[in-house]
Amino acid sequence: MNPFRRRLLSTLGSVPLVLGAARVLAQRKVPQAGVEYRLVTPPLPPESKLRVEVIEFFWYGCPHCYAFEPIIEPWIKKLPPGVNFHRVPAAFNKAWVPHAMLYYSLEILGETERLHKTIFDAVQSQQQTLSNETAIADFLEKNGVPRAKFIEAYRSFTVQNNVLRGNELQKAYAIDGVPTMGVDGRFVTSATMVGNSHEAVLPVVDYLIGEARKYHRLPK
Repeated sequence: MNPFRRRLLSTLGSVPLVLGAARVLAQRKVPQAGVEYRLVTPPLPPESKLRVEVIEFFWYGCPHCYAFEPIIEPWIKKLPPGVNFHRVPAAFNKAWVPHAMLYYSLEILGETERLHKTIFDAVQSQQQTLSNETAIADFLEKNGVPRAKFIEAYRSFTVQNNVLRGNELQKAYAIDGVPTMGVDGRFVTSATMVGNSHEAVLPVVDYLIGEARKYHRLPK
């Protein structure tokens, strides 16, 4: 074979490898503060120095939160033991408070895992607003939650205190929309920061969890 032709074919053969490497490098882009995430100022004191706290701020009335659910659920199940994930129902105004109280009531009753998606479906797909105690009690009773037990939880000091605590976290993280992810009291990211893509949020959260682990000198 002509030596020139051999070199040409060799060069052309390497092009896909080069392009493939370029794509890998592009996918490995390190998230930047002020772009894909922002810093919480001042940072919040960690709940534990042995675990990384991750929060999803959400609202049952938010269609974007509803769209995020099938993406975040599989991710939650794969989180390592050193990560403490929990949800905080946002309450930007009084109209959102009943949903926050509903969520915290489910936690007290041990019904969160069973009914969280059911409530999302009811609000988002079935147009049930569940905007007050009576409507919520009626709905939960149809879904196997004794009315009296729900009302006791809904009106409890624990639920009221959790709503206040949630509002404090919302303000401390400077949350202005949902769904939004908070990490370790130090970082915030959301779909609006990553090209309005729900799928792109969790890789950034994974990166921030890694940064938090380094900060606390936790094992990977």
